[in-house]
Amino acid sequence: MAAFHLPSFLFFILFFKSVDSLSSPSFSLSGFRGDPQFELNVALYGDAAVVDGGSALRLTTPATSSAGRIVYKKPIRLVRGKSRRLMSFSTDFSFSLSPNSGEDGLGFVVVPSSFNVSAFDNGPFGLNSESEKKQKLNMIVVKFTTSSDAKNGDLVRILVGIDVGHKRNTSFADSGIFSNSSSALIRGQNLHAWINYEAGSRQLEVRLAENTLNKKPSVALLSFPIDISQIWSEDEELLVGLSSSNRNSSQPCLVYSWRFKLKNIPNWMHSEPLDPKSIAISKESEPQNVVKEGNNCFMRVVAAMIFGTGCGALTAFVALYLWTIFGNRRPVVPEELAVQQMDVVKYKKVVVLDKAMEDNNGKKEVDV
Repeated sequence: MAAFHLPSFLFFILFFKSVDSLSSPSFSLSGFRGDPQFELNVALYGDAAVVDGGSALRLTTPATSSAGRIVYKKPIRLVRGKSRRLMSFSTDFSFSLSPNSGEDGLGFVVVPSSFNVSAFDNGPFGLNSESEKKQKLNMIVVKFTTSSDAKNGDLVRILVGIDVGHKRNTSFADSGIFSNSSSALIRGQNLHAWINYEAGSRQLEVRLAENTLNKKPSVALLSFPIDISQIWSEDEELLVGLSSSNRNSSQPCLVYSWRFKLKNIPNWMHSEPLDPKSIAISKESEPQNVVKEGNNCFMRVVAAMIFGTGCGALTAFVALYLWTIFGNRRPVVPEELAVQQMDVVKYKKVVVLDKAMEDNNGKKEVDV
């Protein structure tokens, strides 16, 4: 019985893990030639091409006014269902920049699937700025650029910025990484970037370090609050990619590795940030907010009941499984306490004769 339940239990675990992995697309590219994941997962546009025997991906050519991008083929959804459940994602990549990129550079982009990924213009990062404004395409762009240091022209500062929405609300930060424009960046100094979006906190965090350190910084360089449910509609399909242009430089932009993972976070793990405005609610709007809060409370109760039912079913299954192992066993008496075989007692038949009879038989006849 135990041999039957254990494989079944393991099967269900592997089944649900496989379903979760299918709903959470991910890929990892550390080589761009001969890797089956490369052609299966991504597509190249513009001047993007594989170089150096497949060890690097060149997004822009040494010529000026060059642009290219790499895009993940499979659309993702960051806002799911009518409940507008948010998804978390993480990505990291290693790259090198031109020392004179100016407003250009490398950008990690999240765009609607209606965005024409094969179209380029003279906009920064190879993005079609004019058409984006006309179509009001909401997107997220995490951009990496370089700028000459004001005090020392030979030093290049590496900057990080975040653009959100079609109006491009921008946040910038200085990475604190300096390079000599005549040596390190031109030789292809590698940088490594980590970008994480947490659906629970609705925060987009960016980290950047020199690739030689081979260590992810513990503190985010740039953190930006983004509620993606206010940017994209429910179940809207999105594309992710890396895009670059070099209008002001003849140095190429190279990518050496890229990983992406979409994380499916359960509803009960999402935290709702406190809205300061909700503290000072007028009496007129109070009933409406009470109804909304009640709806949220009801959904949480339902979610808790479903979760409790699942835990109860799992506990019952484990108890039944343990009972089948230990409950049906017969008690075993230790060998030293076993009943020893009794010795066989032999009986002899004893015939007892009446003494009187013996006396009569023993008398002799007397003649008178």
